[in-house]
Amino acid sequence: MRVPLPALLCGSAGLLLLLLRWRRRRGLWKKVRQARQRQERSLVQMQMAVQRFREQHPSVSMVSILSLPLPELSKKLRDGSLPPEHVFYSYVGKALQIATETNCITEYLQESETQLRKAKLAGKLGLLYGVPVSIKDSINCQGHDSTLGFIKNLNKPMAEDSVLVQVLRRQGAIPFVKTNVPQSLISYDCKNLIFGQTFNPLLYTRSPGGSSGGEGALVGGGGSILGFGTDVGGSLRFPAAFCGICALKPTGNRLSKKGVIPSVLGQKAVVAAVGPMAKDVESLALCMRALLCEDMFSLDSTVPPLPFNEEVYCSTQPLHIGYYETDFFTMPSPAMRRAVREMKKLLEDAGHTLVPFELTNVDHMVFDFCIRGMFADGGASFLKKFKGELEKSSMGLLFWLAKSPNWLKTVLSWIAKPFMPRFSSILRSMRANTVDEVWSLQHEIEEFCHQFIAQWKKLNLDVMLCPMLGPALGIGYPGKLSVAVSYTMLYNILDFPTGVVPVTLVTDEDEDELKGYQGYFRDWWDRTLAKAFHGSVGLPVAVQCVALPWQEELCLRFMKEVETLVLKTDGLV
Repeated sequence: MRVPLPALLCGSAGLLLLLLRWRRRRGLWKKVRQARQRQERSLVQMQMAVQRFREQHPSVSMVSILSLPLPELSKKLRDGSLPPEHVFYSYVGKALQIATETNCITEYLQESETQLRKAKLAGKLGLLYGVPVSIKDSINCQGHDSTLGFIKNLNKPMAEDSVLVQVLRRQGAIPFVKTNVPQSLISYDCKNLIFGQTFNPLLYTRSPGGSSGGEGALVGGGGSILGFGTDVGGSLRFPAAFCGICALKPTGNRLSKKGVIPSVLGQKAVVAAVGPMAKDVESLALCMRALLCEDMFSLDSTVPPLPFNEEVYCSTQPLHIGYYETDFFTMPSPAMRRAVREMKKLLEDAGHTLVPFELTNVDHMVFDFCIRGMFADGGASFLKKFKGELEKSSMGLLFWLAKSPNWLKTVLSWIAKPFMPRFSSILRSMRANTVDEVWSLQHEIEEFCHQFIAQWKKLNLDVMLCPMLGPALGIGYPGKLSVAVSYTMLYNILDFPTGVVPVTLVTDEDEDELKGYQGYFRDWWDRTLAKAFHGSVGLPVAVQCVALPWQEELCLRFMKEVETLVLKTDGLV
């Protein structure tokens, strides 16, 4: 029996298509294997470098070096009482240990050893002279990939350093590793197909947070004394809170973002920022002193030339502090609520004035400003990022929504509204918008900011004390709980500087109270969040410290006050 020619051609074309798809997937897996081999080689290089140093300097006490806080370490480096190579290899060794335990490092910057040798020849010593620093994957370093967890970005080394890295080098800092991120950065977990899952150094069954999760794990584990990440919804603050360290999300343009790759190119509704992470607030302040310099302002003229204001940071005047325990959208865990209450009392006992601040319409902010703002094109740009990738990470719902036509989203939103109001709102917010609608949205966000500031000034506030989502969620839970970003996302919409300071640990009493946790909507997300919080006794919980735009020094001053009061109570509250 003869097969008709059209059928034969059709079958051959299908077979050819399958063959091409198989070859493409095979090529992608080959790139993944090569990247993982490079990662393994990086760890071997670190091990060999540390081994050589230990053989040549057997008497150096790495433990005592690692115990020094950044301001003291920096002082010893600058006055010559501590050689830079002793500090460098101490941190390379510790970073190697933490990387082995948590899978936080993607690449060792071997040229850092060359920079270390040249550092001794420097004339004028910068404020961060000899300090090893870690860099998030998405912050460009010359000669290295910025993958964002995408296979397509492998083997595409950057032509030059980001402005942030250039200024760090000019201040004498030595970038020595790049750290892991979630695929696309639109997640507060830390997993991608190339380098895998990063784990929390405090408890390996917990997420380190994200998207600066590699930084959180490395700094939290003591493998880096100063790390740098980005924040477009909590991406600095989640890792800091989950890993028990401090972080500062500055006003969006206080530090240069030139050479930093964003999660969604061009979107302005949810303002991104670059910022530091460290064990303590004084280290963040030293970092900001170093970065807010003439080099930063000349290399990127869009950054306002505002040097660090020492007078504001060092002020001891009592503060007028607004506070709230909940945003009435994401019910706080018992430990979150207790953290704010106990900090309120400590601050009042220290002579500060605490004033209740009432948040309203947070659901509108989350759905209409954040989700609609990030996905104003209906998710088309988001989909394009994943074109040609092997898998779509843990973003099944987002993919399905991005692929669905507007009419389907509208119909399903209407059907779901009585039963699943939050799901209905997400569907509605993921519609593709016209240019006129995007402009209207941007105007609405501006008005929201003005109204928020007016409320702030009516209460005569200096700063604000706010909850921070915590404790650290279990591995895999952040991908299921994207709605739980309300406490952090608010301050990206407002573009207010916001810091995170750990203040307490989860107690047995908190765990008992969690049994009655139901959430405000009593939906699947609330039930899942209760499960994600469960079994967290002993893990850290943080608060957020907030100031008005461009007042990073005041924000840091408030963070320092919170940290000092916590330490006076024999550690965490």
